[in-house]
Amino acid sequence: MRGLLVASLVVCLGASAAAKQVKSREIRVPGGAAWLDTGIDVAAGEKFLLTAEGQLTYAGSASPVRPEGLPRNWRDLLRNYPVNAAGLGALIGRIGEGAAARPFLVGSRWEGIAPIRGRLFLGLNQAGSETAEGEFKVKFEQLEAPATAPENKDVELPSLTQETFDNEIPLRVHDAGGAPGDRVNFVIVGSEERVTSALGAAGWVQVDRDVGDALVAAILTSISKQAYLTMPMSELYLFGRPQDFGYAHADPIQVVAERHHFRLWKAPFTLDGHAVWVGAGTHDIGFERDQRDGKITHKIDPDVDKEREFIGESLIETGMVAKAEYLSHKYPITEAKTAHGGEFHSDGRTLILYLRP
Repeated sequence: MRGLLVASLVVCLGASAAAKQVKSREIRVPGGAAWLDTGIDVAAGEKFLLTAEGQLTYAGSASPVRPEGLPRNWRDLLRNYPVNAAGLGALIGRIGEGAAARPFLVGSRWEGIAPIRGRLFLGLNQAGSETAEGEFKVKFEQLEAPATAPENKDVELPSLTQETFDNEIPLRVHDAGGAPGDRVNFVIVGSEERVTSALGAAGWVQVDRDVGDALVAAILTSISKQAYLTMPMSELYLFGRPQDFGYAHADPIQVVAERHHFRLWKAPFTLDGHAVWVGAGTHDIGFERDQRDGKITHKIDPDVDKEREFIGESLIETGMVAKAEYLSHKYPITEAKTAHGGEFHSDGRTLILYLRP
């Protein structure tokens, strides 16, 4: 795992792809396909157009499905779709094949700019058990060749020194009673506007602050026939206060038991005028008993480094990260327990992500 994100960042932000750029190509996406490898590598900054036609037929549905997908219905609340806001059978795409690659709605027409370099995949917005008859015919057209990406050395960035890291950033968060919890495993340097924009582009959503907010959000989500993704998370503390933001990145059907999530605090210092955001991320994988009070709580994946890498990869995929590096505290935490008693382990490193100004 060591160095994988840094290597990924070099690929994402480096010069245009060495492979020959595809000007135009037609692709057939069958109803039985999961993710179809188009064989097309797009470069960061490349502008391209996707147009689609054709129709699919799902068992039990009398309505033919066009590339825009079927209108959502109440059953959609119980289905796990790659693009939560789109209907069944819609044509979708993604760039890259990593776990953090974010699917997007293509429909009958999509035009845009690739934020990163990677392989283009096309698929259908459907649950894993669903399949359809028919196919979509899709045309790829390059509209503008990518410009040469700026080198990292041309971007003026602050630097988090080892001394500042050791002395100003706590190792762990804690609960309201002061019990130590999750370890701090990533830091983002950039303005609040840039941070929230990057997280939004990476598919992270802000969770509701309390139960009242959650009730309203759940009702509105049901009205729009989308799955509810913004279930609140408990408050933990850093720098003497609860998290400034809570973010989640989840599959709709699994959000109650399983989701990627993290808490984020704004540090009480800046780097050359740039805001510093300190995060603690874990991956919920089920439930267990809270050793403090015996109640049921979420169980996290004990390998917390996986979530650190997932968060980093998701942000790098947006093309908004200028530099990624790791720092290890002078007293690194490699094994410990969360505030509710769950064990976790780590290589002790913290990921530092610098956003482009």
